[in-house]
Order: sequence, then structure tokens, then C-alpha cells
Amino acid sequence: MSTNVLRTPDGWWVVRDERAVRIETKAVTTAELLVDRDAVREAAASAESGTPVADLVALPPVTTSCRVVAQMVNYRSHARDSGFTGDIPPTFFRKASGSVSGPHETIVRPAHVKFLDYEVELGLVMGAPLPVGTVVEERDLPRYVAGLVLTNDVSARDVQLTKTQFYESKSYPTFTPTGPYLALLEPEDFAHLIDLRLRLSVNGAARQDRTLADMIVRPAQALTLLARFQTLDSGDLLLTGTPGGTALKAPSKPVEKIAALLPPAVKWKAFFKGQAKNPHYLRDGDVITATIATPDGRIDLGEQRTAVTEAR
Repeated sequence: MSTNVLRTPDGWWVVRDERAVRIETKAVTTAELLVDRDAVREAAASAESGTPVADLVALPPVTTSCRVVAQMVNYRSHARDSGFTGDIPPTFFRKASGSVSGPHETIVRPAHVKFLDYEVELGLVMGAPLPVGTVVEERDLPRYVAGLVLTNDVSARDVQLTKTQFYESKSYPTFTPTGPYLALLEPEDFAHLIDLRLRLSVNGAARQDRTLADMIVRPAQALTLLARFQTLDSGDLLLTGTPGGTALKAPSKPVEKIAALLPPAVKWKAFFKGQAKNPHYLRDGDVITATIATPDGRIDLGEQRTAVTEAR
């Protein structure tokens, strides 16, 4: 069974049901904690009743600075929403580690961003170096991946599309809410990843709901493809894509063909004029709730609840 770890201003804790037991470790970073797995096991086996989780302030369980890499269009439902047909080439992009924020920290929309979107994603936390050239088979995943986290790849769509700029559009502070838990996996847990269900709602209204069965490039293949050019280290984070249901949707084919004939400035002005009528983009006061878990609770990454506000 996986072990849920919580990070707070006071250190690291193992979570058991609704209570948490302090991990006696000198680890400050996620990478350091992953080296001290004996301390995690001791806390998990402790007879101590623990502290109510509700009394603790959760920080992101992935410490920064670290590499934050993400996969683009990696669920079939998201591909359909985005207007893709046929084979989709695996694509990666980087996010600034400064975008990582806590699981209940407010998401701040920059003043110049008008179209703010959400993307619930499963995050893989590396537990060992992944050198360039590494080939990862399914059976190798426990060697490289220490655990999982719940993330939200918040996106400024007007920046992303008009500037073709993924790095900026997804890297503002608070644009990667992470946690609450780092679920440290045992080798037998990896066979259950396919059952993980990603859910996200805004103000109680369901927006995203899919399992990893909808995923196009699974974790082992993704790490192999990424290792063609990118080294990863223990404590680094890979976001593995989002299901369909985001606010952004591709225009219809006739509209897309007409738009292709227009100058870029005119095309984007027309596109975002239409998007302004879309009520699903995030607004000041919205509350996002996200979860990732298997139906049997074997792996449960906890609930992330984040409000949205405008930059003051």
C-alpha cells in the first residue's frame, strides 16, 4: 500500500486516515526525504495516535527549486477537445519551479491575463536520477518513480496561444498547485496506476473526470521519450497531461478554416472575442476542487481546494 506524506512548516508527516504522525528526519527537501525512507516507515508503523490533519497547514510536498516538466495533450478526451485528429506526437514543455504552490493556496490571476484555465494532472515525483538515454520499461517504474502528487497545470490561454508560449503561460507564481500528499509507492502499487481517476470541479460543478485509461503516452514511455534529451533527478516533477473538460475548446472545423485565412492579429482578436462568452474560464472568487484516487482507496492523493483571485 502507498504511504501518504504531508509537508508543513514544522516538517514532514505520515498521514493515517485523518491523523498525522511526525517523521523524525533531518530532511528539508523532497529529495532528502526520499533518501530517508526508513524514517518514513518508522512513522507509518508508530503506535502514536498523531495530530489531526485538519490542524496542520499543508505545503507543497515537492520542494523547490526542482525541474518541473509537463506533457502536452496526453489524454484522448483532451485531444478531441483540442481539435487533434490522427497520431499526436509526444510533446514536453517546462514550467518554472516558482509556479509550484500549496494545495490550498490561492491562485492569483495576473492583471493582463483574461482567460485563465485549469488542468488537473497526475504528477510523477522522481526517486532516482534518470540519465539521458535511459529506456524505462513498465517493470522499471519503481526504480525511477518514488511517488505521485496531485497537481493543477493552471494556464493563461491568451498568453499561450497568441505568443505560442507555454513556458510563460504556465509559469506564473501559484500556477502549479501541488499536493496535499506525496503518495510514496511500493512496487506492487504501480500495477494500479491505470485505475487512478482524475476529477476536477469549479464551484461544485464537475468539469473533468477520467481515469488513466484515457492516457495516450503512459509514464514508462513518457520517461523514455523525455530521457532522449532531458536528465531528471530525485525530487523532480513530471506532470503527465490532463483529461478533456478544460475551458479551452478548439473552434469548429469551418470556423478554423476561415480563421486560417486571416492575419494572426485579426484571427486571435476574433477567437478571443468568442472565448469571452465562455463561462468556464476561471474568475475571481471561483473555487477549484481536485482529487486523484483509485476506487478502492489504495492510492489516494487527497483533495486540493484552491480559490482564485485577481492580482491586486
